[in-house]
Amino acid sequence: MDKMEQGIQLLQEGKLEEAAKCFYEEIERNPTNELAYVNFGNVLQAVGDTERAISFYKKAIELNESLATAHYALGNVYIDTEKYEEARYSFEQALQHGLQESDVYFMLGLTHVYTGNDLLALPHLQRAVELNEEDIEAWFQYGLTLARLQHMEEATKIFKRVIEKDAEHADAYYNLGVAHALKEEYDDALRMFEKAIEIQPDHLLAGNGIRVVQSERN
Repeated sequence: MDKMEQGIQLLQEGKLEEAAKCFYEEIERNPTNELAYVNFGNVLQAVGDTERAISFYKKAIELNESLATAHYALGNVYIDTEKYEEARYSFEQALQHGLQESDVYFMLGLTHVYTGNDLLALPHLQRAVELNEEDIEAWFQYGLTLARLQHMEEATKIFKRVIEKDAEHADAYYNLGVAHALKEEYDDALRMFEKAIEIQPDHLLAGNGIRVVQSERN
């Protein structure tokens, strides 16, 4: 087993310091191994050293501009540090260089969500759930985006799908409550808000929803 394989195994086992040593030794032995830079960046990101992680991902891209995994990793650091435009560019580069995976579309969609452009977010989130029907968070964000774009009937179907996959998803119940309240279906709305509170007692929005519905019914 070479240093790269050892490092990846150690990284998967959560042995970050030992993994970092393997990747660093590989970089010293072969300074043009772009994957070693990506993996060392992964370790740095895992321990919260985002600035150095960025530099290692950028070095990997400098060595191989078409290395999609480096662009994707760089995008994740940028989105974690709320640099959404930089994140968007990185995820687009990952797609352009062949990483046509659900996670990439999902993260790209989130960059548009976080910058307030739901119209651009929607097709990426839709593609994410097409590629991975088991990604509950992607389904939820897709539903939220539909709701913000006033496609409430479609959004309601998505939120119902979310709770079919995760019966403890308090936010999905809350948003179903909102959908029912907008249609003045107050009994159904109240039931959804109460379910959200049952799952998450400190769900402030659901608590407020209950008060609003009760005032409307009175």
